[in-house]
Amino acid sequence: MTTEAADTAALLTLARQSLERFLEVHVDDDGALTFSHADVPCVVQATRLAEGLTVLSLTCVVAWDLPDDTALAAAVAERAGQGLFGTLGVVHTERGLDLTLRYAFPAGGMDSAPLGTLLMLVVSTASQVRADLLGPGEPTTG
Repeated sequence: MTTEAADTAALLTLARQSLERFLEVHVDDDGALTFSHADVPCVVQATRLAEGLTVLSLTCVVAWDLPDDTALAAAVAERAGQGLFGTLGVVHTERGLDLTLRYAFPAGGMDSAPLGTLLMLVVSTASQVRADLLGPGEPTTG
């Protein structure tokens, strides 16, 4: 029987090694992995839900402080229905809309190469959503 800390640390180490084939990855004080892809900041965290079930959670901040308008909300809803790797979410804040892409999956037992491929599919999707919704060269903040 392994501890939760050992399970999550081992999975985060594997995720870091998988991502470092493509990106520069930083390890935060709490063990979370942070990196950027095409100006989209991302974080990977691990949680053990039960013995033998450790989950990686990837969150990418596609954009923030966007204008809170119906055309953008409709574009986000349309894009969310197109079968993404992950769940596209909109958060209303005092400064406008924040747009995230989240993906969580059980990753215990995965090898480095397939794990890296899966993580990069999600990260690439977040970058593509940003480009599709904001256009090339548009800032992520208002």
